[in-house]
Amino acid sequence: MAILDRWHPPVQERKVRQNVGGAFASSASRPQCMSRPAALCALRGAPLLAYSSPMATEPLLQLDLPGIPRLKSGKVREVFDLGDRLLFVATDRISAFDCIMPNGIPRKGEVLTQLSHFWFAQTEGFQPNHLLARANDPLPPSLQPYSAQLARRSMIVKKASPLAIECVVRGYLAGSGWREYREQQTVCGLKLPPGLKESSELPAPIFTPATKADSGHDLNISFDEAARLAGADRAEEVRAASLKLYGFARDYARRRGIIIADTKFEFGLVNGQLVLIDEVLTPDSSRFWPADQFQPGASQPSFDKQFVRDYLETLSWDKTPPAPPLPPEVVARTQAKYLDAYERLTGHKLA
Repeated sequence: MAILDRWHPPVQERKVRQNVGGAFASSASRPQCMSRPAALCALRGAPLLAYSSPMATEPLLQLDLPGIPRLKSGKVREVFDLGDRLLFVATDRISAFDCIMPNGIPRKGEVLTQLSHFWFAQTEGFQPNHLLARANDPLPPSLQPYSAQLARRSMIVKKASPLAIECVVRGYLAGSGWREYREQQTVCGLKLPPGLKESSELPAPIFTPATKADSGHDLNISFDEAARLAGADRAEEVRAASLKLYGFARDYARRRGIIIADTKFEFGLVNGQLVLIDEVLTPDSSRFWPADQFQPGASQPSFDKQFVRDYLETLSWDKTPPAPPLPPEVVARTQAKYLDAYERLTGHKLA
């Protein structure tokens, strides 16, 4: 992605930025003289850069595979029935505040899929997963006509029976965990030491399950409630598996300059065996922070869609559909973050 010459705002806009401190809670609080580029770059103290608007590829937002039954269409993924197997396809759709944006992030689905393939391969020695084909394996004959649409963004997987809970592991205090801690000194009911700041590393990673929601936010639940939903023994099993996966990924990523603040795993059963399913350790399912910029006590820059959320917070949008389109510079910045995360973690550029 090309980064063009540094963008210099007019003198009046530069003075406004100094006065407001670089972040805006809403469009009402953003001065009228502030242009969109200045408002965008004020987010998180980002440098004022102008980005080329044309993307290398057009985003894949909708997908139809005639003759292949569709089982489910989620915010990002399409799931198709291949008989004794499933086909997962990650589109380039992006959502925020439970709304799907009308335009997507080109190649985002490729990043999610290829990064999931990477982590599945890294962890398969101690945690079975649902993959049936490697990232570079050829598509089966029935899918060959759609190879251009499916390339680098599809997974062929076992049919698993998903557990009824999301398995969230938190290593740092952020998001809803930080909000709860400020009010009650707990996260998902777990008591934490006093004196922690926003983004503080926790004394030890914690398992904080949530319920699955087809629409709207997943709801944090206690471990006792997770045990009721999944069974006591199974809840213990997924807690241990989730903490082990997080510990492995946290140490690996830190050596490559990324802090995994928290992440969400999903598990299912195949012939009674617990397997890791769906996506794993991606910018959509995790908070990735640049380690060299880490400063506890504030919100952190990230490699995920937080940049989109921050932009949307500058608007007067009421966070209900229809969502506003993302401007080209937000799309470009977000794409760059996803690609950067992939390249840092894998050591390779996305083909």
